[in-house]
Amino acid sequence: MNTAVTHSSHLAVRNLRILYRQPVYLAFTLVQPMVWLLLFSQLFERVVDLPGFGDVSYVAYLAPGVIVMTAMMNAGWAGTSLVDDMDRGVMDRYLASPVRRVAIINGILAYQAAVTVVQSLIVLGVALAMGARYDAGANGVLVVLAAAVLLAVIFAALSCAAALLMRTQDALIGIFQFLAFPLLFVSSTLMAQALLPDWIGTVAEYNPVDWAVVASREALVASPDWGLVGGRIALLAALAVVMTWLSARAFRAYQRAV
Repeated sequence: MNTAVTHSSHLAVRNLRILYRQPVYLAFTLVQPMVWLLLFSQLFERVVDLPGFGDVSYVAYLAPGVIVMTAMMNAGWAGTSLVDDMDRGVMDRYLASPVRRVAIINGILAYQAAVTVVQSLIVLGVALAMGARYDAGANGVLVVLAAAVLLAVIFAALSCAAALLMRTQDALIGIFQFLAFPLLFVSSTLMAQALLPDWIGTVAEYNPVDWAVVASREALVASPDWGLVGGRIALLAALAVVMTWLSARAFRAYQRAV
């Protein structure tokens, strides 16, 4: 266990050094969420007037959804680093070394978690500057960060598994695009649960994107339902563990194919 943790930390530092040397990448990843937050929230600000939406501004409602969406979208590209390592021969060196296979995955997941935390704090800060108010304070913010990180881990692990199985950028992008947008729109990310069609509401109960959105949004209100929040976070944590394990197991399929 200690060896796996040590290897994971070294590989996480390796990935974070890449971000340190190219910080402009973080700015690029914030372009889309800023468009959603700055423009989409203004375009649909009157949607809150619909009966059943709730007593909240649309920017305050949308911000947790933008955080979750950003975590998912960026994590979906995590496997591209593995494909790059395969193409450059770095993966062969990893597999010939004593490094634990799970540590290779953990290093990528730790990197994604760190990026997600920074992105989430920036989105929350911009939303506050736009007039959003979150009565739960620091506790609510911590829940939002936890939900975003867990969702990022889920999709980053899925992306890594797909990269190991498919071994090409094109296949990885196709799989992610096939999953990301349906999961996004079959959730309450952009619209209140009460206003969704019944079938979407039913499907959303099994959607990890909706779990993260519901937990984040509920944790930021004045009197959160902590049972609801805890249940959604527990589901995300369980799925994150399963996906991490599956992505590490995908190394076996990769080694058999090379």
